[in-house]
Amino acid sequence: MTDFKNPALAGTGSLMPEKAEWAFKDALEAAFGRLDFVPMMDGHFHRFRVPEDKSGTRNGWYVGFLDNIASGAFGSWKLGQTGTWSSRQPADPIEAELIQQRIEQVKAQRQAEQQQRHQQAAEKARGIWQRALLANPNHAYLVAKKVSAYGLRQRGNTLLVPLIHNGQLVNLQFIQPDGCKRFLSGGQVKGCYSPMGVIAQGKPLYLCEGWATGATLHQYTGCPVACAMNAGNLLPAGQQLKARYPDLALIVAGDDDRLTDGNPGRMKANAAALALSAELVFPNFPADAPLSLTDFNDLALWSAHHD
Repeated sequence: MTDFKNPALAGTGSLMPEKAEWAFKDALEAAFGRLDFVPMMDGHFHRFRVPEDKSGTRNGWYVGFLDNIASGAFGSWKLGQTGTWSSRQPADPIEAELIQQRIEQVKAQRQAEQQQRHQQAAEKARGIWQRALLANPNHAYLVAKKVSAYGLRQRGNTLLVPLIHNGQLVNLQFIQPDGCKRFLSGGQVKGCYSPMGVIAQGKPLYLCEGWATGATLHQYTGCPVACAMNAGNLLPAGQQLKARYPDLALIVAGDDDRLTDGNPGRMKANAAALALSAELVFPNFPADAPLSLTDFNDLALWSAHHD
């Protein structure tokens, strides 16, 4: 979770209520861009559409307070960022304590709201999954990636990838024929994974990022695979798996983002393997392979064309 840079305090004197609301709006706009509303500073949790987010989404949230010292907190579910605002510096320790109490109150509200969002998305995911058909093995994405469907389902032209948490389906990744991907709005991703094959004693479990990478690993090794969906989720997903299967031999199969600053695929895979006491493997790209290749599926596709 990262923080927005906190905007400058709005002066040292107390603000009239309407001025406080406009000053809080300035803080929100410094973080998100131009907004078409004035925030309600009533101590309640409010959600709103972040500019440039998809129409109908409400990934932004804020809570504002007017009593004593005007203050507030805000953030974005999508970006995972939070920020705080205060109309002035606290005048004494009592005011400072009041602001700290408000921040704790906002944290509790945010967690309750997040839980509700996750629960609603999980119910929706189960409904979509139950009504969907088994994936067509000739779906354009599967053909392009040269992998089998491995239990995926399909709705219209869209592949459905199940995300599991504590043994329950809680979210879906939607993959379009052109490879465009998105998750169910409000759905949980952290700590979730998409499984392939049967997790069993005596067989190592591969933990990787994307579903197509996982399908390639499963195809070539015959071992079970858990797809964490992104590099930042390798460790949380791995921790869930270790808690559920304590004796499991885990192998982190990382991406190698050679063209990306800081190589997040390699960095996060290294950190996850270290924290999980797991083995670590990366795709071994030949010297003449393009630098744009990053994962095991890329390597398999390129090798198939260059054998």
